[in-house]
Amino acid sequence: MSDMIETAKRALGLVDLTNLNDDCTAEDITRLTGRTVTDHGSVAAVCVWPRFVAQAVKELTGTGVKVATVVNFPAGGEDTEAVVAETRQAIADGADEIDLVMPYKAFVEGRKGFAEEQIIRIKAIIPAPAILKVILETGEIKDPLLIHAASNVAIAAGADFIKTSTGKVAVNATLDAAEIMLTAIEEARREDAERVIGFKPAGGIKTTEDAASYLALADRIMGHNWVSASTFRFGASGLLDALTATIEGKEPTANQGY
Repeated sequence: MSDMIETAKRALGLVDLTNLNDDCTAEDITRLTGRTVTDHGSVAAVCVWPRFVAQAVKELTGTGVKVATVVNFPAGGEDTEAVVAETRQAIADGADEIDLVMPYKAFVEGRKGFAEEQIIRIKAIIPAPAILKVILETGEIKDPLLIHAASNVAIAAGADFIKTSTGKVAVNATLDAAEIMLTAIEEARREDAERVIGFKPAGGIKTTEDAASYLALADRIMGHNWVSASTFRFGASGLLDALTATIEGKEPTANQGY
């Protein structure tokens, strides 16, 4: 059990505490930001709809917790101008992190260049130190070779993180997809040791055991000193309660969510 407590403590600071429910309200965001700083440390970020960025930024001032938002979400559409406008507004509202759904349908259809160009254009308008996470939607891409190729496209186009899923499709984060994506990150590190590329599994990660499996995989592929909030995040809503319960030696409550 002590190993699980240590894992839970390690994972807590890697959580992107998320509410991307279609019926999310301003009150829900206040509840979300109110959960970010716990007796056991702070989460890494909140991830919210663009319309709530300014509110979340205001409520988290002084906490050190980042504000992430989603663009081209969840469909991964092809109106790049609209995605550019959405991203500019989110940055203006104070977003620290942009989670972009790559146009994965275009990519699967063989239009790699289109997908790459959209990522390049979004990356170009995100000023440092703000970062870009690219969501591949691996559960829809399905083919392991294509997941690897999509990882490479996102990395080449400037992604600071690659993320498995939106949490809005039938199959979200899986360890199989995570292994492919982490392998692509490790290959990129061999090419350029100076460049930092992170990994974010999202969707369906709800227990301390789930978190432990992903952390063990990252340790195996990337090395034990690699995981930190600058390289690894969990996209989740229910996970925080599970981690807190583990640390405090309590039974986790069922929390359905992202």
